[in-house]
Amino acid sequence: MSEYCLLIENVNKFMGRGASYAHVLKDISLGVNRGEFIAIIGQSGSGKSTLLNMLGCLDKPTFGSYLVSGIDTSTLNARQLSHLRSRTFGFVFQRYNLLTYCSSLENVLLPAVYTGMSPKERRERATKLLQQFGLADRLRSKPNELSGGQQQRVSIARALMNGGEILLADEPTGALDTHSGKIVMEAFNTLNTIGHTIILVTHNSKIAEHAHRVIEIQDGRIVSDRKKLALIHTVRFESTVNTYAEISRLDLFVEALKMAVQSIFSHKLRSVLTMLGIVFGIAAVISVIALGRGSQEMIISDIHAMGTNTIDILPGKGFGDMQSQRIKTLNIGDVDALKNKTYVIGATPKANSSGVVVYNGVAVNSFVYGVGEQYFFVKGIEPANGRFISPEDVSSINSVAVIDQKMKKSLCCSGESPVGKIIIFNKRPFRVIGVTKETQRRSNDESNPEIFIPYSTLMYRITGDRSVDSIIVRIRNDINAQAAENDMTKTLINRHNNVHDFFTFNTDSIKKTVEKANGTMTALIFCIGVISLVVGGIGVMNIMLVSVTERISEIGIRMAIGARQVDILAQFLIESTVICSLGGVLGIALSFLIRPILSILSTEIRLIYSLDSFILALCFSSFIGILFGFLPARNASRLSPIDALGRD
Repeated sequence: MSEYCLLIENVNKFMGRGASYAHVLKDISLGVNRGEFIAIIGQSGSGKSTLLNMLGCLDKPTFGSYLVSGIDTSTLNARQLSHLRSRTFGFVFQRYNLLTYCSSLENVLLPAVYTGMSPKERRERATKLLQQFGLADRLRSKPNELSGGQQQRVSIARALMNGGEILLADEPTGALDTHSGKIVMEAFNTLNTIGHTIILVTHNSKIAEHAHRVIEIQDGRIVSDRKKLALIHTVRFESTVNTYAEISRLDLFVEALKMAVQSIFSHKLRSVLTMLGIVFGIAAVISVIALGRGSQEMIISDIHAMGTNTIDILPGKGFGDMQSQRIKTLNIGDVDALKNKTYVIGATPKANSSGVVVYNGVAVNSFVYGVGEQYFFVKGIEPANGRFISPEDVSSINSVAVIDQKMKKSLCCSGESPVGKIIIFNKRPFRVIGVTKETQRRSNDESNPEIFIPYSTLMYRITGDRSVDSIIVRIRNDINAQAAENDMTKTLINRHNNVHDFFTFNTDSIKKTVEKANGTMTALIFCIGVISLVVGGIGVMNIMLVSVTERISEIGIRMAIGARQVDILAQFLIESTVICSLGGVLGIALSFLIRPILSILSTEIRLIYSLDSFILALCFSSFIGILFGFLPARNASRLSPIDALGRD
């Protein structure tokens, strides 16, 4: 007696619920010998397809036992059943069940992806199988480019990809014309002669004539089991396909990624609509970060124009003090005392007077500032032409002046260098020795022209006042500004006979306040961008749920040819991640288009992009894809193979 490769004993199958509850298979017992060609016949609804699905481990019996090569399938988990399907069975369906977005070659080699066959080996084997079935010129053709007979031959080649020791065919000629059906049956006969066990379901008696054994089912029971022909060949099936204990995770990932990209591009409109929320969300987040950085840079630039890491000391109790004009206690001695502090790298007095500047018949109202030789260093001002005030100019009370760009233009010197020229301020001549570079703060059209002269010259030759209006101190960058400010305050109070008749103004504090306020605003708008990303992610999840519903049949096909639950999970999870990551890339591209638009609307708006924001955006968009793609992917992976195949 031949060894049974498949053995069913007292199997019963119940399906449906409530009013639709039905006893589909009733006390079925059946043994299948290796190398047999069996036809299962019966009317529609008799249970023959249900029996075939059970034989292929796509479905489970409600009661009874089913053994494959002596292994009880009821003891196998979902992963082990997938392993069994991929290496033992080959499925041929009535409607071919080819993946529409894959070529013939890709459809055929797909089962080998789930068994760990190397890319080179599976491509070679798939090509050889298609050549054997006369489809060498159709390797790159999609299913919709093939005839019904060609599609069914592709389906048979796919069933043989992993060996196909037992071929299960459900109405394989049902959708074919007579000629194509004949070609398909000849292929089955040939495969049977070389040792393949074939179990074929049909309601066509002529098709059943090709089989050695015909089993008839009526109302869920086997009513006839007759052998037409004895098993005359003794060829035992020998698989030419290697079995692989380990499946390369990298290989599975690469193949899942390829299939995800194929699926995305085969549903372009749906994919684009899915990406929109992510695209706009990422563009918003990047633009907000860039805008925040740009605004911060502009503000800090303005603060630096006021002085780099400086502390201003002014008379009075604070800005707006009505009595400050009467306080004349700040003097050059205070400046010298502060210069001796180890944390001070520059200190300068500053006094001012207003008047009229005349040059070559042109008169301009202007402020003249009396400053020390360290003023320009302390304020971070650079020369455009000439030089700045020197210690000798201060000690010698020289009548020299440094002018700004506004004064240069006002005196009609824009076309020539004013250095060496004599200008008149309040009827006193001053020789111009330098011109300051234009800064963002000083380029403001509303600012007044400025002239800088030695403070000694201002005190002794113009105002006669020996007090100064303010003292500006620049401290070392490695020194805590607040600590330095406190120490300077103590020093000056001691010098002023314990009278606190001045106040300090720390630009570092302003900088920190602005940075904090800007950071808060950036975080707020960033949160709005994140909310839009989350909304986009919910959209992705909804679309992916719809996609799973639309592709249930595809999921069933993949499971039938050996895909495990983890493979299905990875497939849809990678697909959602690719969609969101691609949306992230498009969002980054869109953010670059926002900058010129904003620059047209306002020249004051400045966006500064950074690599870390791009990396953050891509990581976040990928995370959105994983987070919101997990539920649809899990739902897909938990589908029963038979339920998935049963739905269109």
